Amino acid sequence: MAEKEKAAKKQGKKKKSKQALFEVSGETVKRKNRYCPKCGPGIFMAAHKDRFACGKCGYTEWKK
Repeated sequence: MAEKEKAAKKQGKKKKSKQALFEVSGETVKRKNRYCPKCGPGIFMAAHKDRFACGKCGYTEWKK
């Protein structure tokens, strides 16, 4: 019974990737991701394999 519980606990854990949204060099800051055109500056779009997507409003731009 203890083995089943351990397997269930391991199965539920996912590793999160830490992706930086900014790149700082000296006194300048460069933003890596795009801003959402609907939500405005400050709301970043997620960069997926085939698209850019806004998590707030759902706006999607497909990559070509």
